[in-house]
Amino acid sequence: MSGNTIGTSGTDELGGTGGASAGVEAGVGLGQVRRLWHLLEPLHAVLYYAPEAFEEAAALGFGIEERWPSYFPYRAAPLGALSGDRVASAFYSFSPRMVDEHIKSAWATAGPEQVLAARERAVDRAYRAILGDRVTAPELAEAAALARRAAEAANTAGRQLASANADLPWPEAPHLQLWHAATVLREHRGDGHLAALLVAGLDPVESLVSFAATGAASVERFESRGWSPGEWAAARARLAARGLVDEEGAATDAGRALRHQVEHHTDRLASAPWRSLGPDRTTRLADLLGEFWVAVLGSGLLPSETTLGIGKV
Repeated sequence: MSGNTIGTSGTDELGGTGGASAGVEAGVGLGQVRRLWHLLEPLHAVLYYAPEAFEEAAALGFGIEERWPSYFPYRAAPLGALSGDRVASAFYSFSPRMVDEHIKSAWATAGPEQVLAARERAVDRAYRAILGDRVTAPELAEAAALARRAAEAANTAGRQLASANADLPWPEAPHLQLWHAATVLREHRGDGHLAALLVAGLDPVESLVSFAATGAASVERFESRGWSPGEWAAARARLAARGLVDEEGAATDAGRALRHQVEHHTDRLASAPWRSLGPDRTTRLADLLGEFWVAVLGSGLLPSETTLGIGKV
């Protein structure tokens, strides 16, 4: 399980250095923290795009004409059978209407425990399909052990999704341990990102509009999160009133600076597991993950553009 202890780096949660040099946490640079996110995120995201995941979802009775009917229960299941409002709060940037539409029927279709079992089967099958014989490679087992060590060091206090995933039993197979660790760590980072957005004064739709304004992804990609044109336009107007976007909706210098601050704070809030792992083991994990990251990207399952801004931030 992840501990709820306070980190020992001497940094405050949102950027005070406490004696550490800027951008460095106990020998692990914030660039390395972000690099690990870039490497681990695709390993987690396989669940939402692999054909095996859609097959498992369909077997439970979920629609598979698009990814959302399975995405919401797969990601929300660790929280239990929560209402749409509660899930929307944890997911933050999705329109509450969109969340409610899918969550309202999800738990009537299959309970969280059924969904959790299905997602583990889906990841097992997907990893075996993508990695082939490498699924049992000693390098993967070593990567899984290191990632698990980092995940178990993650402070989950105040982090809904990280805490819920950290409380689940660890799978036995190394490739499933790797996926579970990647999931705990990405949700740990994501929960911290929401805190950074709140400190920046960006509400759920503003968080998307401001990020789209920097060119992190197309407006159309961000609009997939269910906000209406009117809600999007109103958020843009609020950001314009703060001097964060111009008349065309592009980020101003102030808007870019605020988004840079959000990402910097997110990196800091995500750094504790890597401080615990230490610089040498963190570098070793990054090196080990490379071939598996390449295999997942090479599968063609993941979209080239996402709302997370990977490759853009």
